[in-house]
Amino acid sequence: MLLTIKNLHAGYNELNVLKGINISLQPGEIIALIGPNGAGKSTVIKSIFNIANVTQGTITYKGENINKLHTYDLINLGISYVPQGKINFTNLTVEENLRIGTEKKDKDTLQKNLDYVYKKFPILKERRKQLAYGLSGGQQQMLALGRALMRNPDLLLLDEPSLGLSPKLQKELFTIIEQLRNDGIALFIVEQNAKKAIELADKTYLLEDGKIALEGGKDIINHKKIKNVYLGGRY
Repeated sequence: MLLTIKNLHAGYNELNVLKGINISLQPGEIIALIGPNGAGKSTVIKSIFNIANVTQGTITYKGENINKLHTYDLINLGISYVPQGKINFTNLTVEENLRIGTEKKDKDTLQKNLDYVYKKFPILKERRKQLAYGLSGGQQQMLALGRALMRNPDLLLLDEPSLGLSPKLQKELFTIIEQLRNDGIALFIVEQNAKKAIELADKTYLLEDGKIALEGGKDIINHKKIKNVYLGGRY
């Protein structure tokens, strides 16, 4: 197992958001976390990346308890995180943003990583010398994702990657996510588009009020609660 979360309780300061979460993720697998706003979805990812307060339970990565590791240690172990909001350095060029995403490497390795990102996102190669400030919302998201990929992660944490994107750009993004899985990268995705998340993921967890309310494979889309509450009864 690549990642195992057992009886996770976590939150911020005195606020306890998560109440006994159990999730597992295998290498090369996509896990989706769906649910209403305020359910604690982002807190799960932030707990993995040690930017939320874990008060109980364990998070194990590649057999190692990572509860107390610093975020830079987690990055060195092969975990990359793309937070919600497409956070980039807008006063730097596209390529400078990408180079920030990697540790100091030899020239050949750095170029290999850049070539991989540019193959996934040709528009970033086209605009590599432009300031990130001038990118569209969709291109900003591509840049944030590309920067995370510069570390050759084994596990990629994505928080609401399709938020604010047009249907066309969402489709492109989900295609790239599938390609990343095919390249051997495991992905843990918090996603607002419940239908697409379920279709994309190997396993989906429904989070409500800080607890796992439902879990399953692609057939979870036929569950009454999913259809009526999260798909509007239309699917």
